Amino acid sequence: MKPLIVCAGLLFATTTLFAQQGPPKSPPAKATATIGGHEITITYSSPGVKGREGHVFTGDGLIKTAHGSQYPIWRGGANAATTLHTDANLMIGDIAVPKGDYTLFVDISDPDQWTLIVNKKTGEWGLAYDAAQDLGKTKMTMSKPPAMVENLVYTLTDNGGGKGTLTLAWEDHSASVPITAHK
Repeated sequence: MKPLIVCAGLLFATTTLFAQQGPPKSPPAKATATIGGHEITITYSSPGVKGREGHVFTGDGLIKTAHGSQYPIWRGGANAATTLHTDANLMIGDIAVPKGDYTLFVDISDPDQWTLIVNKKTGEWGLAYDAAQDLGKTKMTMSKPPAMVENLVYTLTDNGGGKGTLTLAWEDHSASVPITAHK
């Protein structure tokens, strides 16, 4: 009888815990485009500003290490690291990216000039950055979105002729880089 009571108690506690969780704080998201006849997908988790406008990319902001110092290499999202899948060889900015799977990071040490990092190591949790695995780095074109962007969003835009644009926008920052698809 005692094991039955313990099992019932555990079942009740588990059900109560899951019922209280609600939607994830940084929901999973995906950006997909067909550029030059080839599919490109970015998979990420989308954090929200949640009342912290003006305090996400600052010295006292949201993106920092556990020790309180600014963390210049950012996972470009939340939770697991942001991933890129391409079924074509690409040029992302000035990085030659063979078809396959990669992890994306962003160097935000200069808040006005971000650098996109394409990393060969996949399956990473967001903060596990290994510079030795970098395929390459490329400067991004910075702009200010027309309005504050509450939830981080990646967009992949087909510009025609095998060319496109990758854009990352959050809070009052927007950063983009050109993409060219090759066979």
